[in-house]
Amino acid sequence: MEYLIVSITVLFGAGLTFFSGFGLGTLMLPVFSLFFDLPVAVGATAIVHFANNIFKFALVSKYIHLTTYFRFGFPALLAAIAGGFVLTYFDTIPPLIEYTLGKYSFQITPVKIGIGGLMIFFAWFDLDPRFSKMNVSARYLPFGGILSGFFGGFSGHQGAFRATFLTKAGLTKEQFVGTSNAVSLTVDLMRMTVYFWGAKAIYGESKLLDILSDSKSLLATSIIFAFFGTIIGKKLLTKTTINGIQKTVGALLVLMGSLMATGIL
Repeated sequence: MEYLIVSITVLFGAGLTFFSGFGLGTLMLPVFSLFFDLPVAVGATAIVHFANNIFKFALVSKYIHLTTYFRFGFPALLAAIAGGFVLTYFDTIPPLIEYTLGKYSFQITPVKIGIGGLMIFFAWFDLDPRFSKMNVSARYLPFGGILSGFFGGFSGHQGAFRATFLTKAGLTKEQFVGTSNAVSLTVDLMRMTVYFWGAKAIYGESKLLDILSDSKSLLATSIIFAFFGTIIGKKLLTKTTINGIQKTVGALLVLMGSLMATGIL
């Protein structure tokens, strides 16, 4: 059953990334959290997201606006490293509260509060029309890169800030897609480096490395369906609007973020 759920979610999410600059990680994280501990779910999502970004890079790399990429992407790279280490540190903090509902036990931990809270925040960011009308000057691109990179490293939620700032950079639709993809690929590479090897070097273990051998087939299935979603999304790039989809994803984030923050997920 998990293969069906994951496959459908990845297919839908990968297509979304072409229209909003986010989608795959946003949808994959709560799905993977049903099967893995939350930090492992973040890392597993990063693997699928990274593989999908490589595939998409081959399709849209010719549209990258290099000046914008370096102004936004280099700060994002550094901030992603910091965000990744913050995630691994949060995972070492013991549960704050433990409680039971009927015969089920739940734990509220700092990492669940942090990531669940971010999911709710980015849902609000998505649904509140005031944010879509924000007038962000292009001179703040490096600051936007820091925000996008840090939250990308911590929870994978890099797309919302990336889209907010890059849409104000004077790019064509194709340049936006290409540049956004290049930045996302950079952040994924940096955060995966921290999740895999940085955590092991500092804390002596990496949960993501330990669990990969047991989950290779699920991750491979996710990557394959992400490729299909990317192909479909590219074909629909000039034909689709995303307002209704954004509201649906935002409502889903509020629900899943609330369940995480309260320890139910």
